[in-house]
Amino acid sequence: MPTYISLLHYTQQGISAAKKAPDRIDAAKEAYKKAGGEFKAIYLTLGQYDLVAIADMPNDEAVARMALALGGQGNVRSETFRAFSEAEFRKIVASLP
Repeated sequence: MPTYISLLHYTQQGISAAKKAPDRIDAAKEAYKKAGGEFKAIYLTLGQYDLVAIADMPNDEAVARMALALGGQGNVRSETFRAFSEAEFRKIVASLP
């Protein structure tokens, strides 16, 4: 299953309700599971982004739906990227002409 990395910024609403973030994380884990994926990790970060989340999802469409659904709640804005594992990277490089 493809892996995706999401870089998240809290909105004013999200930071104002920071104490509820653990409950929102639990709800997100369940939503990913219902969508056929797995929420692997989330990190509170310092610097340009507030959080980094890592998840496996069946495909790009599934992760796009999840990003729209979670973003629609108004607590975070996200940028999501497809991440390739070391094994996938090695396979890609090996196939270069």
